[in-house]
Amino acid sequence: MFEDLGSVLRNLYSDNPQKQTGHTARISGPEASAPPSKTIIIAIVNQKGGCGKTTTCINLAAGLAKRGFKVLMIDLDPQSHASLGVNIDVHNLGVSIYDVLVKSTDLNSVIVPTYLNGLDLAPATSLLTGAQLEIADLLGREGLLRTSIWRMLNTHVRHYDYILMDSSPSLNLLTINGLTAAQSVLIPIQAHYFSLEGGRTKMSRDMLAQLKDYFKEKVLQSLIRMNITLAEASAHGKSIFDFDAASNGAKDYRQLTEEILLLTRPELAAAAAAATVTAPERESNSAVS
Repeated sequence: MFEDLGSVLRNLYSDNPQKQTGHTARISGPEASAPPSKTIIIAIVNQKGGCGKTTTCINLAAGLAKRGFKVLMIDLDPQSHASLGVNIDVHNLGVSIYDVLVKSTDLNSVIVPTYLNGLDLAPATSLLTGAQLEIADLLGREGLLRTSIWRMLNTHVRHYDYILMDSSPSLNLLTINGLTAAQSVLIPIQAHYFSLEGGRTKMSRDMLAQLKDYFKEKVLQSLIRMNITLAEASAHGKSIFDFDAASNGAKDYRQLTEEILLLTRPELAAAAAAATVTAPERESNSAVS
């Protein structure tokens, strides 16, 4: 399973022995040396549609922004769902990620703020549909997005703690650009065979156990339950945290955000452990001193 995706990852990085294995859990993949601004770049991909890529991208980005991090979302899907999901009017945009890939426009110039403080977006429009045909004959076509990101970060035009990329449900040049630019890969999977294989209708109650048995430590502990509120939040152009903070969807994505933080910034785990001193312990230490 995911043989095609694995093959692409191996081909993209086989010529660079300095790149090392990325984070564990379902974030995985070869990792380049960190960008100068210590930006963590994650591609959210799956060749199967409807498995929660865009929902995860929006709500993970929002969760990280609400934790005080500066986040950029890059929409690499011509359907523009990630852009629409944060209430961006894609029909009245002068420039988009299409211009970055096809016309070598600076990434900085297509970025727009979202309604959420700390979260920016490089939006997509329907023009992106023809982008892969227009760049197909270019030398280094799979690295166009990586070059644009690194140019922005190296010139210190903008700083981001996290860059999350939402991909289309296809292993096309747009998705490959996202994979090439990323340090890590996050693959949302629904716990049934249809989502995993893209061609089976058999459902299995023990699918989650089989996923964990197959992928082992690469599977995150966080589980996102089926929740209609998540779809309603996207339809209103908001993250689940702003639409219904008490919903199961908000609770689940809050847990995912914390797990991603601990995986990508382990220093936070050490700081949290050092800060976990209970009130009785504080009082005891105070009395002793």
